[in-house]
Amino acid sequence: MSEVTRGAATAQRRPPISGPALHFVGGAFVAAASGSTFETLDPATNTPITGVADGAAADVDLAVRAARAAFAEGPWPRWPAARRAEALRRVADLIDARADEIAAVECLDTGIPWSQIRHAQVPRAAENFRFFGDLARGLTGELFPTDGAFHTYTLHRPVGVAALITPWNTPFMLETWKVAPCLAAGNTCVLKPAEWAPLSAGFLAEVMRDAGLPPGVFNLVHGIGERAGAALVAHPDVQLVSFTGETATGREIMRNGAATLKRFSMELGGKSPVVVFADADLDRALDATLFGVYSLNGERCTAGSRLLVEAPVYDRLVDALLARVARIRIGAPLDPATELGPLIHPDHWRRVRGYMDVARAEGVAVAAGGDRPPGFDRGNYFAPTVLLGVEAHHRVFQEEIFGPVLCVTPFADEADAVRLANAVRYGLAAYVWTSDVTRAHRVAAGIEAGMVWVNSQNVRDLRIPFGGMKDSGIGREGGVYSFEFYTERQAVHVALGRHPIPRLGAG
Repeated sequence: MSEVTRGAATAQRRPPISGPALHFVGGAFVAAASGSTFETLDPATNTPITGVADGAAADVDLAVRAARAAFAEGPWPRWPAARRAEALRRVADLIDARADEIAAVECLDTGIPWSQIRHAQVPRAAENFRFFGDLARGLTGELFPTDGAFHTYTLHRPVGVAALITPWNTPFMLETWKVAPCLAAGNTCVLKPAEWAPLSAGFLAEVMRDAGLPPGVFNLVHGIGERAGAALVAHPDVQLVSFTGETATGREIMRNGAATLKRFSMELGGKSPVVVFADADLDRALDATLFGVYSLNGERCTAGSRLLVEAPVYDRLVDALLARVARIRIGAPLDPATELGPLIHPDHWRRVRGYMDVARAEGVAVAAGGDRPPGFDRGNYFAPTVLLGVEAHHRVFQEEIFGPVLCVTPFADEADAVRLANAVRYGLAAYVWTSDVTRAHRVAAGIEAGMVWVNSQNVRDLRIPFGGMKDSGIGREGGVYSFEFYTERQAVHVALGRHPIPRLGAG
């Protein structure tokens, strides 16, 4: 595609933005109670896109009250699961119908390439509503018969009002990942999207309204985390908090919500290893490694950001890696040819760039990238980066950089590979490449990670439990495991006869 053609495609796809992004409370879009707004920036240029309602405690309180009224008095929790599923299918259909528009705004607001948003993330968002709506229809309890004396069974019941706090990487899809099971179970919610990428959440509010969900079932409050997020977590009428983001923020959220004994689901940071043995299909392992760390601009919680390579094939794989990294296509997010776009925000660019100084100070070689790519003087572009000579004690090995940065480390044998894989405080995901089936099972079982993919990149099955070990989180969501969080399990005991009852005080 020529530069002229690319420019024309970008111009045609750039979405119109009219007016500030508003809260959505009780079925209506509203400004912040204070009337104040903050700006959201285009990561490709760092110019303002539009204003966003700046929520605070008063806005949160209105949204939680609306959600509480919809739960306590409205029809949503009392509808049969099949009727809720029908409503959520309408939401999915509306997302599909507006997919181009949603994707364009998401690209503009996050900097993630069009091909990755339009053809993966937005379709997944629609599928989340279909999947969880249908799954809730099939929720069943357990039966505990007791020799004809009792009939005891369990029910799944909605919990109440959920606070759903989402990150700025692929925000639309990750919002639906929380909203869909929450609503399918019969709860109501208040969504607080990340302030660095708030715009696509407005589409979610629109499709909820247009699909005919009762007012107050879904509510949206924008704002800065320290104000709006903190007020939402601390609100006494919120029973559930589902959060995806940094580990340090997760700790603070749990402290803020502890006084009212909320239930927490935490999907936190990651520093996931890709373990490549000498007998692996190296071409496929390389493809998966590149996609896993450089797609979504490297801003992926499950990114395989530590490449551990068995010594006999280390040089060969590194040479192939550097050749491919040099050909990654950097460009405008809305250009369909772009493979790597800009980072989300200038502050995050400075954070990622700062790790390059840390790496060099520790004796690590920046073999590719490490700074702004040539020809991209505006925005938050950061070249795909490869760090060599990385050892387990280095900060770049230990800490989540959350950018297009890959650390490469050789290992001697299987025991060394497992040791290195586990030598960090995180345990979200891992990837193992080998043609030895028994070794694949041993290594997968030995790695401290909530999810392990063998001879595969990150292919998501919506039925699996998603979550991490150690500092990567608490709890699991996905499939029926989402309903372990979003429902209460109630036991009902029914006497089938006249069992003995002690008669205190009968004389």
